[in-house]
Amino acid sequence: MSRQRSMEAILASEYVTIGELVRLTGARYSTLKFYTEEGMLPFRQAGENLTRRYPRAASVALIEHIRHLRSQGLSVPEIKSALSEQAGSACRGA
Repeated sequence: MSRQRSMEAILASEYVTIGELVRLTGARYSTLKFYTEEGMLPFRQAGENLTRRYPRAASVALIEHIRHLRSQGLSVPEIKSALSEQAGSACRGA
């Protein structure tokens, strides 16, 4: 088992693991894994073992946004639709 990185090292990193996202956000591992599998939480795979790496700042912000949408009573399909629309409008605005 590998050693956990310090919070200081995590906060200084551009990319983090799903376990580190759990530590940063307080979200459950299973929740973040579900978001990943549903395509709501983008990642890159790196290294020999193809470890999933998440862009730290963008992922934390996205998780908070998803939490906000959930608190507004939106279902997962509605949240996925809202995220797709926002991504589409961001692409058109660029």
